[in-house]
Amino acid sequence: MTLPTDLDHDAGALRAAMVKGLADATADAGADALSPVRPAWLTAAEEVPRHAFVPGFYLAADHLDAQGLTVWEPVTSNLDYGRWLAASYSDTTLIRQFDGEETDWEQPVVRHGGAPTSSSTLPSLVLRMWSDADVSEGHTVLEIGTGTGYSTALACERLGSSHVTSVEVDAARLAGAADALYGCGYTPTLARADGLYGYWPEAWFDRIVATCSFQSVPPALPRQTRPGGKILLPLSGWLYGSARVLLTVDEGPLLPGTISFMPARTHAAPAYGNPADWAAGLHEDRPRSARHTPKRITAATEEAFHLRFLAQRAVPDAQMVTFDGVLHLIDVVSGSVATLTPDGGNWSVREGGPLELWSRVEQFIDAVDAAGRPRPETYTLRVDGDGQRLLHAQVPDCPWAAERQVWRPPTPRTGTTAPPRPSPPAGNPGGGNRRSRGCRG
Repeated sequence: MTLPTDLDHDAGALRAAMVKGLADATADAGADALSPVRPAWLTAAEEVPRHAFVPGFYLAADHLDAQGLTVWEPVTSNLDYGRWLAASYSDTTLIRQFDGEETDWEQPVVRHGGAPTSSSTLPSLVLRMWSDADVSEGHTVLEIGTGTGYSTALACERLGSSHVTSVEVDAARLAGAADALYGCGYTPTLARADGLYGYWPEAWFDRIVATCSFQSVPPALPRQTRPGGKILLPLSGWLYGSARVLLTVDEGPLLPGTISFMPARTHAAPAYGNPADWAAGLHEDRPRSARHTPKRITAATEEAFHLRFLAQRAVPDAQMVTFDGVLHLIDVVSGSVATLTPDGGNWSVREGGPLELWSRVEQFIDAVDAAGRPRPETYTLRVDGDGQRLLHAQVPDCPWAAERQVWRPPTPRTGTTAPPRPSPPAGNPGGGNRRSRGCRG
C-alpha cells in the first residue's frame, strides 16, 4: 500500500497528465475523430478534482472466480492510496454500485459478479458527451443522472453553477454527489427526481444531456427545451443494443461510435425467469434453418453493435440470453420465445407464442441489407404527433419503443400535427455566469 504524501500535489500532477493525454488523443485523431473533445471542456477538466467524487470504487480483477464470475476488488485511499489516486485520474469507468445496493466503504469487501448500477464514467466519454451536446457559455443545461457528480462539476466549471440543473433518482447517489459538489464549491440545482419527466421547476433548458440510456425519448424532454435547443440522449433496448441521438428539440440524427450507458432504472429490462421454462414448449415444434445467424447482432464488431440496436426495434420487448449453448429470445410482454441452436455450420430456429421473434429480426436484417447496411448517422429520429420514428430513405420506418409496436413494412402516413408547445419565458432564467473553484479536503 502506497501512503499519501501531499494529496493536492499528487492529484494535480495526475490530473494534468490525464488532461494532456486526452488532448493528445484528440489531436492525434485529427479529422478522423468521430466527435472531438472541445478545448473548453479540457480546460474545465484541468480544474475539477475527480478524486473528490470517487472516494471508493470497484475495479475488475485480472481473473474470474471458480464460477466464471468477474471478481470486483474494492479500491479506496485507505486500502491502497496509490492505486486509488492513479485510477481516479485514469481514463477508466469506475464502478460505484452494484444491483442498487450501497457499499460500506469503511469496510468494503470483494464482490463476485453483479450488475453495475452506478459508476463514474471514463472522463473522455464525459467530455465527449458535453462536446457533442454543443454546449456554449450562457446555456442553461439539464443533466439527467447526477451519479457521482463529476460530470455535473465539469458543467459548473464551464458554465457557472447557476446555469446547471442535475436530477438523480437514487437518493444515496444524490447525497454523495451533493457533498462532493458543495465541498468543491459548486452549487448547481440538484433534485431527487426521475429524469423520465425532466425537471419542470427549472425549465426551459438550452441543452438536455442524459448520462443514462432510455428506450425512447421521454415526452417531457422536448417540451422543456427552448426553441432551437438540443437534447443529447443515449438510447438502448432490452437486447442491449445502444446508440446516441442528438435532437434539435424534436428531430435529429443518430451519432456515430460504439458507446453505451447504463439504462435508466425505469427503463431497465424485467426479470424473465428460467430460460429452460420458456423453451420447454418448443421441443415438439419443427425447427427451421436460420437465414441469418445470431452473429449478425452479437459479434464484437461495430457493424453488429449498430445492427443489434436497429434490430431490437423489430422485437422491442425481447431479451437475449445464452443458456447451455442455446441462444434464447424471450418476450415477457407477449409471451413469445425463440431459440437458436448450433447445428453444424448453421443454426436451428424454433419459435413459439404470438410473435415469431427471430423471423422478425431476420426480416429487419433483410431490409437493412437491401439498403446497403447504412451507417447509424444516416438515420434520423423524429418525435412528433405521429409518435417516435426512426427514418431512413432506404429502410422502412421503424416505430419506436414507446409505441410498444414491432417493425412492419411502411404504411401511408396520415399527416397529423403535433400538439402546440407553450412558448418559453423571455430572457435567460439561468442568471449570470459564475465559476466556482477550490475543493474542501
